[in-house]
Amino acid sequence: MLGIIPFGRPVMGEEERAAVLEVLSGTVLTHGPRVKAFEESFRTFTGAPFALAVSSCTAALHLAYLYLGLGPGDEVIVPAQTHTATAHAVAYTGATPVFADVDPLNGNIDVTHVKTLINEKTRAICVVHFLGTLGPMEALVEICREKNLFLVEDCALALGTFNEEGVHAGLLGDVGAFSFYPVKHITTAEGGMVITRSEEIAETVGRLRAFGIDRNIPAERKRPGIYEVVDLGFNYRLNEIGAAIGEVQMRRLPEFLEKRRANWETLRNALSGVEEIEVLAAEAPVERSSCYALSALLKPEIGKRRDAIVTELKARGVGTSVYYPHPVPLMPYYRERFGYRDSDFPVARRLSDHSITLPVGPHLEPDTMSFIAEELKNALRKT
Repeated sequence: MLGIIPFGRPVMGEEERAAVLEVLSGTVLTHGPRVKAFEESFRTFTGAPFALAVSSCTAALHLAYLYLGLGPGDEVIVPAQTHTATAHAVAYTGATPVFADVDPLNGNIDVTHVKTLINEKTRAICVVHFLGTLGPMEALVEICREKNLFLVEDCALALGTFNEEGVHAGLLGDVGAFSFYPVKHITTAEGGMVITRSEEIAETVGRLRAFGIDRNIPAERKRPGIYEVVDLGFNYRLNEIGAAIGEVQMRRLPEFLEKRRANWETLRNALSGVEEIEVLAAEAPVERSSCYALSALLKPEIGKRRDAIVTELKARGVGTSVYYPHPVPLMPYYRERFGYRDSDFPVARRLSDHSITLPVGPHLEPDTMSFIAEELKNALRKT
């Protein structure tokens, strides 16, 4: 029965296929109108003054730090409980990711721990909106203003997340980075987006995503095909095929979000009386969350059986995941370089070891949520 209810699956149909075939029927596969149209649809939805499509969320994060000019000796504070790309994007520049523990109620970065980590080497803070729940932005914005720090928002799971004033995630700090991996809120197969309010950041990112090329040649030297390379840029562009898919997916995003929110709320309510678990961000306003997935945190005495419970759920046809399998600083690459210990980051460690992430994506229906809840109860009893 494994895989009957997949944790995630791209939701695509004839409109996406037609858009791809339209691109393939022409001759423009890069630097074309589909990327521009996709960026415009993203600007419209998020309210961002500037949106730049790139090849991945990792690329988006890397470009943000390249704009900042990070290098050896600089530090960026990042949450311990996240995808490794959050830290890797810092390390690519030669700077050092410094890890903060997370809030046990929602998995977002712990502001109190962040404050203890700031020193003269700190250049930026990166907040990850964990599973689509908005991070502690008011506090982080205040800290960054006071300390003159750059604020990056990793919005890989937060397309459709807003604050109380209706400002989209990614526009509360200096720059936001989004992911279009196949099981995210929308997909381009692979891809990402940078959004910002800053024209300077947008111009720099626009150059760096395409080799550092500047096509604004002085009139007296302007000839067809002539350009200058003014930065050590990268090949971080999104192609026309991915953008064509993304543009269609953006039109479907409101429908996707409506289903996610309904599924999340149904599942949360179905689990409300289960004493063995706590639902992360249970009190968060569903209408302002992207509701990527629901994280069920097992009580300490039950958590030791987490892997057995996951195995039982799979046998019952329920696909699950863990967000994330290990705190990033406890993975060998970072542990060996910085000497982190198992006792460090106790909250992140508990989420990694004792939580089960349950699906709520638009490939599922609300009545499936009731089935998932019942099978989790059965698995808890059986194991």
